[in-house]
Amino acid sequence: MDNSHPKLLRLGAVALAAAATLTVAACTEESPEPAGNAAAAAAQGQAAGPQPKTLDGAKAAAQTVFDRFSGGDFAGAWDMYTTAGKKAITKDDYVKLNTACSRKGLAIQLTSARLEGADKAVVIAKQLVAAQSYTMVYEQDAWKLEPAKEGLSLYKMGAAKAIAAQKKAGTCANS
Repeated sequence: MDNSHPKLLRLGAVALAAAATLTVAACTEESPEPAGNAAAAAAQGQAAGPQPKTLDGAKAAAQTVFDRFSGGDFAGAWDMYTTAGKKAITKDDYVKLNTACSRKGLAIQLTSARLEGADKAVVIAKQLVAAQSYTMVYEQDAWKLEPAKEGLSLYKMGAAKAIAAQKKAGTCANS
């Protein structure tokens, strides 16, 4: 993001980037509320069996990740990452990085979503005035957040170097 953007937009985008953003194509089917049993299962963080392999299931899981992240439950958000995301950064480093640099307390709201095949969904979420797309992947009987390439690169540095890099770039919200 260049320096000509308003600071508020920049900080909102930074918070979303820390939640593992992924820029993907436009989306359809506007429906901000997850439905039925998928929402209840996602709110509890676990299902009594496989999560539904549906758009509603993906949306419910995505909103749970967003709620955990914006509420400061970074460990809980990490738990909902894909295997590749978890391999890129330990839970402890993810918590350290986001505690140091993420803006928590600002709600992240799902605004729309679409399926992209049987095992993938693209969801759009908004925080403040910034909207961002995310990819959810159906893995091990549950919908998981797939970190963006930029997030994976940052995570592979480890917490200390990632925090330093974000501070140097001016993208650490708490510095």
